[in-house]
Amino acid sequence: MPELPEVEALKDFLTENLVGHEIVRVLPVAISVLKTYDPPVTALEGHEVTAVRRHGKFLDLETDGGPHLVTHLARGGWLQWKDRLPDGPPRAGKGPLALRVALETGAGFDLTEAGTQKRLAVYVVRGPQEVPGVARLGPDPLADDFDEERFARLLAGERRQIKGALRDQGLIAGVGNAYSDEILHAARMSPFKLTAALTEEEVAGLYAALRTTLREAVERSRGVAAGRLKAEKKSGLRVHGRTGEPCPVCGDTIREVSFSDSSLQYCPTCQTGGRPLADRRLSRLLK
Repeated sequence: MPELPEVEALKDFLTENLVGHEIVRVLPVAISVLKTYDPPVTALEGHEVTAVRRHGKFLDLETDGGPHLVTHLARGGWLQWKDRLPDGPPRAGKGPLALRVALETGAGFDLTEAGTQKRLAVYVVRGPQEVPGVARLGPDPLADDFDEERFARLLAGERRQIKGALRDQGLIAGVGNAYSDEILHAARMSPFKLTAALTEEEVAGLYAALRTTLREAVERSRGVAAGRLKAEKKSGLRVHGRTGEPCPVCGDTIREVSFSDSSLQYCPTCQTGGRPLADRRLSRLLK
């Protein structure tokens, strides 16, 4: 799933390639991708893109005097830029294509979704706050006003495992499964540690790991073409998705805990005092 760093890079890429250009056609191929009907997608046509913004993991295309096109790529979605779109309308039901946006230059982009879980979401709205997921977002962890004191206040109201707290978009916007693993590894903290058990020193370390991990990922992604962002993300991860490989910090074997629809990765030596976590959801909580 694209998370804050990849969506930030897509925002920068689209700012460079979309702003100042007119949308001439919006072609939904998979109708299920559209989560709104008023305004219709045709309301975007004839309007110039004036800005591209990021809200957590949401991409927001703002148009001149028209509606916003807000997208959440979810787990299997992606944006594919084309300097020249194919001639003729796309064929429904053929391949992963969900929606196409064409510019007056002949360029544009496709929104695609791989896999069987169709969660890619597109909203055409008068303002981004009309999207329920955007309206519920917590603060952006890279915002200038997101300081350690604010982070500590957010965690002080929580009574749950830190892994789940980091992934909660209503608490902190933009962090998902992969970067929460990376942040916790950098902070040398168990994913099952309870927020209520965190000391002031641990909160400070976690805050530093959060900001540093995300900033470094954004910098790695900056200037990377949209089609290469997935590979760039994977190459920069130290523990997530690397079960069985040596930890780049201590050399211990990276372990995994599996759940019904996801998994987490961690280093026992760096994060749990050398003790492997029991796999599956019956794991005992390590404090």
